[in-house]
Amino acid sequence: MNSTAGEVLVASLAAHGVDVVFGIPGTHNLEIYRHLTGYGIRHVTPRHEQGAGYAADGYARTTGRPGVAIVTTGPALLNIATAVGQSYSDSVPVLVVSPGMPLHHPQRGTGLLHEMRDQRAAMSTVTRIAHRVTSHAELTEAVAQAFAEFAAERPRPVHLEVPLDLLAEPAEVEIAAPLRVARRSPDPSLVAGAADALARAERPGILAGGGARGAAGELRVLAERLGAPVLTTANGKGVLPEDDLLALGSALHLPAAAEFVGDCDVLLAVGTELAPTDWWYGPPARPASLIRVDIDPAQLLVNARPEIAIAADAAPAVAGLGAALRGVPAREDDRAWAWRARLRAQARAEGARWLPWLDAVAAVLARDAIVTADNAMGCYYGALGNLPVRVPAGFCFPTGFGTLGYAVPAAIGAAIGQPARQVLAIAGDGGLMFSVQELATAAAEGIPLPVVVFVNGGYGEIRAEMREAGIAPLGVDLAVPDFAALARALGGYGVTVRDPDHLTAELPDAFGRPGPSLLLVPEDDAP
Repeated sequence: MNSTAGEVLVASLAAHGVDVVFGIPGTHNLEIYRHLTGYGIRHVTPRHEQGAGYAADGYARTTGRPGVAIVTTGPALLNIATAVGQSYSDSVPVLVVSPGMPLHHPQRGTGLLHEMRDQRAAMSTVTRIAHRVTSHAELTEAVAQAFAEFAAERPRPVHLEVPLDLLAEPAEVEIAAPLRVARRSPDPSLVAGAADALARAERPGILAGGGARGAAGELRVLAERLGAPVLTTANGKGVLPEDDLLALGSALHLPAAAEFVGDCDVLLAVGTELAPTDWWYGPPARPASLIRVDIDPAQLLVNARPEIAIAADAAPAVAGLGAALRGVPAREDDRAWAWRARLRAQARAEGARWLPWLDAVAAVLARDAIVTADNAMGCYYGALGNLPVRVPAGFCFPTGFGTLGYAVPAAIGAAIGQPARQVLAIAGDGGLMFSVQELATAAAEGIPLPVVVFVNGGYGEIRAEMREAGIAPLGVDLAVPDFAALARALGGYGVTVRDPDHLTAELPDAFGRPGPSLLLVPEDDAP
C-alpha cells in the first residue's frame, strides 16, 4: 500500500485485532486520527492523558489483550507516563503511541510546539521498550514486534514514537502480519523434580501472583490434587475463587500469611515477584523448600532464591506439574480450613471500619464482577482481604508503583473491554480528586459505573502516619467538595448513603443507570 505513516500505524493496529484505543487528539497526531474510523477502531476520549493510560491498563488486565493509548507530543506524553509506570510495575501490556519531533529536527531544538529534548529517553524509564521509528516499514514492524513481545514475554508497556513529518508522508509499505509466537515452555526435568518435591511434601502450599491469571484452571486442579492451601498476591486475587475451600485470600501483609509461608515444607510460587509491596512488613519466614515458576528468568532470583527455578509461562508449567502428579492420590488436608479461619479473623479485624460497607457491596456483586480499587485505606485495609473475588483479574489494584487516581479510569477501560459484566470502582476522596474528571468520560460513553467513595477529608493514611511519627498533620486535611453535585455536573448521579442497607439498595440502580454513580460513604474520623 502507498500510505502515510498515520495510516500505516492504524492499519497495523487493526491487523493485530485492536478495536478500541484511548487517547486525546492534538495538533501533532491528527494524521493518526484521520484513519481510525475507516479501520473500524473505536476511540474513547478520557479527559486527561493519565486517564487514557489507566483506562488502557484496566482494559488490558480484564481482557487479556493489550491496551492501546494514543497521545500527542511533549506534555501529553509526560501526562501518561505515571500511568505507564504503574503498568510497568504490575506487568500490564499497554502500547502507547505518540508523535515525536521531525526526522531531521536539530538536536539542540528550535522551540517547536511541544518540543522535548528526548521523548524516547524519558519513556524508556517506565517502559520495557521505547522505540523511535524512522520509516514506514520500521513502524509496521515495530507494532508487530510489540505485540509479539506482549504475547511471548513478561508483558510490560511499550512506547512507539513516530516523527510527526513521517505521519503525513506517503510511502510504499507492506503491513506486517501478526507474528505467531509461543510462550516459554518449561524444562521437563525441572517439572519432574518439582512434582517429586510436591508429592513428598507434608505441608505443601501455593502462592499465586498476577502471572498465574492465565493458569487459573490448571492451578485449581493442582491445588486440589495436593490439598494445598492457596495464597494470592493483590494481582493474583481471584486466581482461585475466594469461596473455594483451599483459598486463603490475598492479604499477604497479615501476620498469618507470613506464618503460613514459613510453615510450608514446600511452597510453589507461581508468577509472583515476592515483592515487598505485597508483604509490607518485610519478607516472610522462608519455607523449607521454595519452587518458583516465572516467565521472566531474571525474576527467579529476585527477593528469594528457590531450590527449583522454572522459567516458563505459568499455564504449561502448572499443567505439567498436574500431569506429573496425576498418579498421586488426592489429599484432603484440614490445614486450609485452619489457616483460612486465622486469616479471615485478622482481615476482618483490620478492615472492621469498612466491613459493613464492603459486605453491602458483596451482597450485590455478580460472581464475575470486576472491582477496580485505588490506593485508599478502604481498599488495601478493607477490600483486599475482605471483598471476595471469584475470577482472575476480578480485582484491579495499583500495587508496586502505588499511584492514586487509578480506580475510575481503570474501571472505564474494564467496562469497555467487558461490557457484559458488572464493573465497580472503590476510591477515597483524596484519590478520587486525582481523576474525578473521568466521570465525564463514563457519562459520555454511557457506562453504568458505581463508584463507592470513602470520604475521610483528605489523605487519611498519611494523616495517620504523621500522627504516629509525632508530626502535626499538615497538607492532609482537605475540604470535601459537594461530590453529589459534582457528579451531576459531570453527567452522572451522586448520593450520600446513610447506612450499608442504603448502599445495597442503591447499587442495582447504579449498575443499570447509564453513566457514573458516586455513592459517598462518610467516615467517622473525617476532620
